[in-house]
Amino acid sequence: MILNETYTLQNGVEIPKLGLGTWMIEDDVVADAVKKAVEIGYRHVDTAQAYQNERGVGEGIRESGVARDELFVTTKLDAGIKSYEDAKAAIEGSLETMGLDYIDLMIIHSPQPWQNFAGDDRFFEGNLAAWKALEEAYDAGKLRAIGVSNFQKEDLENLISNASVKPMLNQILTHVSNTPFELIDFIKSNDMLVEAYSPVGHGKIFDNEEIKSMAEKYNVSIAQLCIRYVLQLGLLPLPKTANPDHMKNNADVDFEISAEDMETLKNAEPIKDYGDASAFPVFGGKM
Repeated sequence: MILNETYTLQNGVEIPKLGLGTWMIEDDVVADAVKKAVEIGYRHVDTAQAYQNERGVGEGIRESGVARDELFVTTKLDAGIKSYEDAKAAIEGSLETMGLDYIDLMIIHSPQPWQNFAGDDRFFEGNLAAWKALEEAYDAGKLRAIGVSNFQKEDLENLISNASVKPMLNQILTHVSNTPFELIDFIKSNDMLVEAYSPVGHGKIFDNEEIKSMAEKYNVSIAQLCIRYVLQLGLLPLPKTANPDHMKNNADVDFEISAEDMETLKNAEPIKDYGDASAFPVFGGKM
């Protein structure tokens, strides 16, 4: 079962192959969602400072009834933090807000502040400053692993060339019809794991008839097909839901997509509008 399987990061830390995403789950309800997910068998929960639900996620982890060292918790440094001192304070802030002694993985949420997302300024110096704070917290044992999110090749090269500790993973938007193969290959070639957020394309893939018919062929849901696709690419999917039935469905992916069907999925028609999900903090209101 996928919930019992792990990837191993470059520093030897094991990370469960399927995570629970919590974006847009309110702070006052996310604790119950986390506890339910853990009860179902999830051991990996992903949050962020920008989601404003770290407190609830921490509560869910602490009250889950499962030993802390059996759970993997990820949070993200707010995208607007591009200085060493601010990053250092924000790391301590997350630990305090979540009520945890350590965080398993902390990542820079974006190479650019959201209002500058997809702009020309890559904030190289600011990212190195924030990364230095993550490195220090990692060396101190407050973080078990460190990484990045939404980083392009040039952003990764900046850290690889100048930092003491290489990023251990990059969390990027990846789903059927939006799979950045060149970036994925670069990440993997540098011994980093690729995490796929929004593996079901913010639900917009449900409107694709070709994918719908393929899911029917395998006798699975569209979400299951999309999650399996990501797993077969060697990536780590982070489907977001607060619904226990969806949590169970998302984890029931012990089937194999044929090589021919994988090629079809790799070349699916891109989604042009993500609807409500086009806003902060995924794209900063920009497409």
